Amino acid sequence: MPFTVLLVDDEPLVRAGLRAVLEAQPDIEVVGEAADGAAVIPLVNRLRPDVVAMDVRMPLVDGIEATRLVLRTVPDPPKILVVTTFENDEYVYEALRAGADGFLLKRARPAEIVHAVRLVAEGESLLFPAAVRQLAAEYGTNEARAALERAALTDREEEVLRLVARGLSNAEIAAGLTVGIETVKSHVSSILGKLGARDRTQAVIAAYESGFVAPS
Repeated sequence: MPFTVLLVDDEPLVRAGLRAVLEAQPDIEVVGEAADGAAVIPLVNRLRPDVVAMDVRMPLVDGIEATRLVLRTVPDPPKILVVTTFENDEYVYEALRAGADGFLLKRARPAEIVHAVRLVAEGESLLFPAAVRQLAAEYGTNEARAALERAALTDREEEVLRLVARGLSNAEIAAGLTVGIETVKSHVSSILGKLGARDRTQAVIAAYESGFVAPS
């Protein structure tokens, strides 16, 4: 079955460009479009896309609030890929903190767009650029540091979290640590549970905000 994608952007040319790139792939299907975040909830409920490619800045409901609405109200919500013009945009960081799963620049090459959708749909790697890592570190708080300490990660879980924060997939982590993929999945699941994180992106944000991992 192909990955299904909903495009949400107030610029028709951006939507048309993304649709052309994605629909050229045999494993990706664009199932709908919206011009504002206000239209996202009914479309997600009706179309059940695997991924929502969400513009971060829109006139009525922006990508941050739309992300929060999807995750708060939709059972088994789709993955959310933030699409924006500037990689150091604080709106992008806030969207990731709100629960978005990845990040894509509008000027990305076609191959990068396709890769981003597949990566987010599969959910085992991150799209977390250096500029956003720096923002996360700058937003660090004592509360984030205390939360990580309370999580009481084991030494191996700390090692896995550092590798996840570098953007490595489960398979890459398994190869680097010479363990099975299922073992890595178990560690990642434990890390998410201890941190109270919805997914890998939220765990990595916690790692940077707490100072556990420093931006390179």
